[in-house]
Amino acid sequence: MSDSLELNRRSWDERALLHAASTDYEVDKFIADPQHLSEVVRFDLPRLGDISGLRAVHLQCHIGTDTLSLARLGAQMSGLDFSSQSLAQARALAERCGEVIDYVESDVYAADQVLTPAGFDLVYTGIGALIWLPSVERWARTVAALLKPGGRLFLREGHPMLLAVNEDHQDRLVIEYPYFERETPTVWDSDQTYVETDTALTQTITHEWNHGLSEVISALLRHGLQITALMEHDSIPWEALPGQMSKNAQGEWSLDKDPWRLPLSYTLQAVKRGL
Repeated sequence: MSDSLELNRRSWDERALLHAASTDYEVDKFIADPQHLSEVVRFDLPRLGDISGLRAVHLQCHIGTDTLSLARLGAQMSGLDFSSQSLAQARALAERCGEVIDYVESDVYAADQVLTPAGFDLVYTGIGALIWLPSVERWARTVAALLKPGGRLFLREGHPMLLAVNEDHQDRLVIEYPYFERETPTVWDSDQTYVETDTALTQTITHEWNHGLSEVISALLRHGLQITALMEHDSIPWEALPGQMSKNAQGEWSLDKDPWRLPLSYTLQAVKRGL
């Protein structure tokens, strides 16, 4: 594991317990209501379609709330993450909810070494995941390696245009960060995570990489996937631009002023070509 990914792993290990304890992840609702789904997966439902009976893997699954939601929709789920502490929370939640989910600890790029190659009908990558990976090419290789011929990728991610905007400007949209993938990461130093908590992080340094839309699409095409759907959205699950957004009825955040100015997230679907 590279130095950058190790820094990020330590940060996610520390965040795991804070996120599981936060009302934002709705752990108590999952335990109390066997029909409860995460807001992220509820947003995805119109595009996900019927996944019952599918063998599916959730890459970068964190504490497993989206993974559990996909299992509740009838998929036979595996979840993969590089954070042992995140997986501990995911396993505990699945057990308390009576769901059987196979959780595996691994770097995404080694997923096909710890999971069955060409063994999955569906690879799901949820929002807020790709920015933690330095190479979208290597991610696309992993997706292709895991999918059966005819299997489907479902990706929702923060839009690279949004991720190029500096959130510190609360009165206008200012592009100051990379849109295209760069070898050098964007380095952040913050003792805060994205849920409400009184606990400050001690693992404050994280590294991120943006990936342009064409870079994601081209990488998937090079690895034998056919793009079947692409939709850009004017909402995102977190307050990405503080002071400029409000929460909508779906529980997502949208720009208050002229939301047509900026795509905030996108959903991409692709199918692995048959032999």
